[in-house]
Amino acid sequence: MTTAPERTADLYPTRGTTEVATPRQDPVVWSSADAPGPFTQAELAGHERDGFTTVEALITPEEVAVYRAELDRLVSDPAVRADERSIVEPASQEIRSVFEVHRISDVFARLVRDPRVVGRARQILGSDVYVHQSRINVKPGFGASGFYWHSDFETWHAEDGMPRMRAVSVSIALTENFATNGGLMIMPGSHQTFLGCAGETPKDNYKKSLQMQEAGTPSDEALTGFADRHGIRLFTGKAGSATWFDCNCMHGSGDNITPYARSNVFIVFNSVENAAVEPFAAPVRRPEYIGARDFTPVR
Repeated sequence: MTTAPERTADLYPTRGTTEVATPRQDPVVWSSADAPGPFTQAELAGHERDGFTTVEALITPEEVAVYRAELDRLVSDPAVRADERSIVEPASQEIRSVFEVHRISDVFARLVRDPRVVGRARQILGSDVYVHQSRINVKPGFGASGFYWHSDFETWHAEDGMPRMRAVSVSIALTENFATNGGLMIMPGSHQTFLGCAGETPKDNYKKSLQMQEAGTPSDEALTGFADRHGIRLFTGKAGSATWFDCNCMHGSGDNITPYARSNVFIVFNSVENAAVEPFAAPVRRPEYIGARDFTPVR
């Protein structure tokens, strides 16, 4: 007689009949106070408190030029456009994102392995890490649409099977982030509460959600409460600056109706001790180019 494998405990229920707020059950910074790494202890303390840390010049202007050129090459390549890993803007039909970019491009693969990048991820998460997701985001001027408020972990937990809040993202600016061109907004401290959203996950939800999020979207009432408690921080900065943020931060971005493009490379590192299992609130897994199933540590 065989028994079914034990189901990983669901600490963060979501996609049920009602919206449910759950206090965070996990640390934010997993390493010890004296763990070596690029972040200072003051920066780690701020990350614990706010859920994010900004590094003003993570990469040099010369490096920005290299990554910008590679981004331009990828989005202008017909083969990349035809690849399922490319997401096209509904209105303009221009490429909005290219996923699994560290596998498509040797240039971005080197960035993932850069000690300035992966070293900070290891320091926050207290372990070796693998890439759960990578992509380049292209937000051209004159009408590129934004991303509505959401917690990435809510989707990664519900649809990718990420068990715990032991993942961190970095957004590295490849163009200047102004206050006007659809920059990243985060509610500081929101990472301490998990907001389980109402409503079942449609099959193949990712095909719509990567263009416009619907399932996993918080209610207006919940967002108002979060904003009243935590406020909203808008990130600006030169190309080459980076923002590290916790997987459960409530964040979003507005449309870009200025002439000035906003492009970035986005990398999600997950702890090898937090490898994805089966989805907690979806009928099937998302494709591996969106939620990785290769848990090989970044070296």
